[in-house]
Parts: sequence; structure tokens; C-alpha cells
Amino acid sequence: MHTASRPDAPRRVALLGVGNILLSDEGVGVRLVERIEAGYRLPEWVTVLDGGTCAMEMLEDLENLDLLVIADCVRTGRPPASVVVLQDDDVPAFFRTKLSPHQVGLSDVLATLHFTDRAPRRVVVVGVQPVSVDTGMTLTQAVAAALPEAEAAIVSALHSAGVPCTPRRAEAA
Repeated sequence: MHTASRPDAPRRVALLGVGNILLSDEGVGVRLVERIEAGYRLPEWVTVLDGGTCAMEMLEDLENLDLLVIADCVRTGRPPASVVVLQDDDVPAFFRTKLSPHQVGLSDVLATLHFTDRAPRRVVVVGVQPVSVDTGMTLTQAVAAALPEAEAAIVSALHSAGVPCTPRRAEAA
């Protein structure tokens, strides 16, 4: 796997995990970002954010990005634990269709950034369809089983943009 930076690689990148870890699968975005942070070495110019459920507090962190990758729980009508990747023109539609409980705050942040000409140049959403959003600190078995696929989608989005992601286990070998 090639991990060297391309000359045209973005230089302001954020990986944002969104969700409420107290509501079972609702916390999948935060859990995904934790996995990426633990499993990969990312360049210093990549900011990893645990957005929880407070998007407006991250306004400055998200302005003028070359790439914003959002990990979240999404409701798309697909089977439970399905992994969904939305990018470019699909992302605005995502925010119009109420697919995520956090999108009101996140949608407001992105709209504010767009209005002030500080919006990210590219946005990719990697989501997982929840099985349950009942009170609980652990993911359901099905959503936990989908984590490797969602993680791979995040890494693929970063790699496609020229962002090197070196697996930490490869460094130890």
C-alpha cells in the first residue's frame, strides 16, 4: 500500500467522529475515529476530532479545510449495520434528508462555513446504519462487526485524497 504524500495532497484535513456514546450504535462515529487514531499513524496536518454531539463548538476546527471526513451513525433505510459512503454532491442531500441525529448542528456548522466562504473543499461522510440507539455504552454486535468495513472506507477516502495512513501494526513489524 502506497502511503507517501502526493504533491497535490490536501494539507488541511480533519477526521470528525460524531455521535453519542451513551446511546449504543449512535456512538459509532466516535468509535470509528478512535479506531483510526489507535490503528494508524496520520500526518501532523490531519486533525482528529471527537465531535460528540456539539458541532457548533468545532466551527474554527472545520473552517478552510481541504478535506473533511465525517464518521457518523446514519439512517438510510438500508439493512442494519450497512456501511454508507457519501461524498461531493451526495453530502448536501444527506443533510436535507434527516439521516443523522446530529446533522442539525453539523448542517448548521457547514452552512455557516459555506455562507462565510470557509467551507471545506471536499466532504466525505462514512456512516453505519444503526441497529439500536437505546441507552447503552457498547455497540450492538452487528454494528461492531461493521467497524472494519467502515474503517476501510475512511482510510480509502483519506488515501484517495493523498493523505498517508500508515497502519501502526506495520510499523511494529
